[in-house]
Amino acid sequence: MNHHILSRREKIGYGLGDAASHIVFDNVMLYMMFFYTDIFGIPAGFVGTMFLLARALDAISDPCMGLIADRTRTRWGKFRPYVLFGAIPFGIVCVFAYSAPDLSPGGKMIYAAVTYTLLTLMYTVVNIPYCALGGVITADPAQRISLQSYRFVLATAGGMLSTVLMIPLVNLIGRGDQAAGYQGGIAVLAAVAVVMLAICFATTRERISDDGAPQGSMREDLRDIVRNDQWRIVGLLTLLNILAVSVRGGAMMYYVTYILGNTAVFAAFLATYSVGNLIGSAAAKPLTDRKCKVSVFWWTNAILAVLSIAMFWVPIGAHITMFIFIFIIGVLHQLVTPIQWVMMSDTVDYGEWKEGKRLTGISFAGTLFVLKLGLALGGALIGWMLAGAGYQSGAATQSDATLAIIIALFTLVPGTCYLLSAVIAARYYTLRTPFINRILAELAAGARRNQTEFMQSSEELRHENQ
Repeated sequence: MNHHILSRREKIGYGLGDAASHIVFDNVMLYMMFFYTDIFGIPAGFVGTMFLLARALDAISDPCMGLIADRTRTRWGKFRPYVLFGAIPFGIVCVFAYSAPDLSPGGKMIYAAVTYTLLTLMYTVVNIPYCALGGVITADPAQRISLQSYRFVLATAGGMLSTVLMIPLVNLIGRGDQAAGYQGGIAVLAAVAVVMLAICFATTRERISDDGAPQGSMREDLRDIVRNDQWRIVGLLTLLNILAVSVRGGAMMYYVTYILGNTAVFAAFLATYSVGNLIGSAAAKPLTDRKCKVSVFWWTNAILAVLSIAMFWVPIGAHITMFIFIFIIGVLHQLVTPIQWVMMSDTVDYGEWKEGKRLTGISFAGTLFVLKLGLALGGALIGWMLAGAGYQSGAATQSDATLAIIIALFTLVPGTCYLLSAVIAARYYTLRTPFINRILAELAAGARRNQTEFMQSSEELRHENQ
C-alpha cells in the first residue's frame, strides 16, 4: 500500500475531471427536464418515464464498464485511458442531447430517448474509470479525503460554471431562440469539459496496482461485490444522497418560476446554493481531521433533514429566508459528499481485506449506477408528480395542487431522504476510523510480506540459475 503525499497539482488535476463531469451532470439535473418539457415540447410524464427506463441499460453498461476497466492493462494504467479517449465523444453527445430538431411529436420523443441514452452511455465510459481512479491514486486515508475535498471544490465550481452560465449563454447565443441557445450553450461548456478531462489524464498517476493478483471471472467479481455488506450500505446512502439533491435541483427552476414568481432570481438562487457547496467541500478535510468522518456524515444528514422539512413552512413571499436556507443546505450537503466517496474507497479496501480481491472498477461502477438511478428516479418523481398535479407547461400560473407539489418536491422529499441517510449511516455503517486504519495496516503488512516473499523467491531462482 502506497502512502504517497499528493502534490497540489495532482489534486487539482484530479478534481478537474469531476468538474468536467459536473458541467454535464448538473445541467442534466437542473435544466434537462425543463428543456424537454418547455423548450423541446415533450410531455412531462414521458420524460420522467424515459429517465427511469434509461437506467435499465445502465444496469448492464455500468457493471460491464467497471469489469472492463478492472481488466484493462496499459502503460497509462487501468482507468486513465478512458478519461482521455472518451472525452471528445462525450462532448459531442452532449450537444446532440441538447438539440431540438423540428420533428413530429413522436419523432421528438424518439430523438430524446436515443440521444439521452447515448449521453448516459458516454458518461459511463468516462466517469466510472474516473471515479475508480480516485481509489488507486493513494491509500493514505488523510490524502484520500484531501483528494476528494479538492475534487468536490472543483466539481462544484464546474457545476456552478455550467449551471450559472447556461442561461446567459442561452440568451447570448440564441438571441431569443431558446432551442439554438441551449444547443450553443452546451457546446461551449462541453468544449471546456473536454479540455478539463485531458488535464486530468495528464496530471494524475495510478499508484495502487494489483497487476500480480489473480483475476476471477466477471460473474465472480459481481458476486463478490454484492457480498460486500458495507458496499451495499454505501450504495444505499449514495442513492438517497443523489435523490435528495436531484429532486431539489430538478424542482428548483419550477420553484423559482412559480413559487418565488421571478425567474430573474434563478441565477442568484443557484449561485447562493453553489457558493454554499464550495464552502462545504473545503470544510470536509479540516472537520474530518478532528472528528470521525462517519459521525460527521450522519449528524450532517440529520441536520439537513430538519432544515429541509422546516423549509416547507416558510411563507411563499419570504425570499430572503429561502436564500438563507438554501445557502446553509448547500454548505451541509456538499460537506458530506466528499466523505461519502471516501467511504466508497474504504469499502474497496474492506472487500480486499475480507475476500483477498481488489475490485476498484466494479465497486465504483456500481456506485455510479446507483448515482444515475437516483438521478433518474428524481427526474421521474418530478415528472410524475407534476403530471399528476395537472402541471401546465409554459402557463403563467399553476393550480394550488401543482404549487403544493412543487413546494413538497423542493423541501419534504429531500428532507425524507436525508433523514433515512442519517439513520442508516448511524446504525449500519461499520467502517469507522479505528477499524479502517486497522484494515489498511493489515493490507500494507500483507503487501510487504508478499513483496519480501517474491524477492526471496527471485533470489533463490537466481542462485539456482548460477
